[in-house]
Amino acid sequence: MPKDNENIPFLGPIEPSEPQGFSAEQMIRCEECLRANPPTRVSCLYCVAPLPMTEAAARLRKPVLRPPEKHQLGYNNILLPPDQVATEEVINEAAALLKLSAENVRELMSQNVPMPVARTASREEAELVSARLRDLGLDCLAVGDGELGLSFSDNSVKRVRSMTFDDERVTIYQAGAAEVTEATWADIVLIVPGRLFERRLEIKERKTRKTENEILDTSEFFKDETVIDFYLARHSSTWRVSAAGFDFSCLGREKALVANENIGKLQRLIVSKAVNAQVDDSYVRMRNLLELAWGTQTETQPGGWRREGPGKLSVGVATTTSNESQFTRYSRLRYVLMNHR
Repeated sequence: MPKDNENIPFLGPIEPSEPQGFSAEQMIRCEECLRANPPTRVSCLYCVAPLPMTEAAARLRKPVLRPPEKHQLGYNNILLPPDQVATEEVINEAAALLKLSAENVRELMSQNVPMPVARTASREEAELVSARLRDLGLDCLAVGDGELGLSFSDNSVKRVRSMTFDDERVTIYQAGAAEVTEATWADIVLIVPGRLFERRLEIKERKTRKTENEILDTSEFFKDETVIDFYLARHSSTWRVSAAGFDFSCLGREKALVANENIGKLQRLIVSKAVNAQVDDSYVRMRNLLELAWGTQTETQPGGWRREGPGKLSVGVATTTSNESQFTRYSRLRYVLMNHR
């Protein structure tokens, strides 16, 4: 009797289901840590240092889109409005490059204003993304946080506590400082209204010997605040008026009891007097799309240990989610692009 395996036809060598790796000659050695890296990488896999450019690697390189760490300034790819309607092939290739859906890319292109499409930790990777998009016929800028005037010290945003004005001039009083700035209404070149959202979740847990701690209490707080950013021709800083921290006495008899009503009146007053200013009120409408590249920031802070009784310990933790950095980056982008036209 023939064995079962004698009737199995010979199919030849089995094709590998995964793509072949790179040969030793194709690998790129990092000049900092001396380790070998695939030629598709822009920065070292091990120490994040920029890798040397070779002709072969230039064709193979693909962006990783590694976001910057919290303590790092990042680099932003800004997609400019296309001159003509992009084909489905271009949209699909751009979506694969940016790790977005084709619908997301289509919606970003349809806004007809410069929009962020990626955020990376290195300039080399941001420039590679821009180059790949230009290869598809799409115009894109690589803009660093430093070029937007952003820094960890947050000196780019000056918070306004009060204002006085007449028909020609406005005096601005900065919160937490004795600095007083005087300008004419004609000096205001850009007004960017927006809204800041903050969600804070506080949890108090009791430590137990079980796998999960016992939740003693939870509290959730929401804050929704209207703000106005404006820019002066002779100052590069952002001047920010917040509904919750501004003295609306400058409105005189028009001052109402509700802060959100007052800031609406103040915005209309500034717009009516600053006749040379551009008004960009697109942030609230664009906010969902901005999440694709500039997501809201989440920060978790421990609340410390507390003794609830003999042998009983509890710990608290607070998680805060805010869009303030997103709005600041969007506001600064509008100002920088206005000055580079």
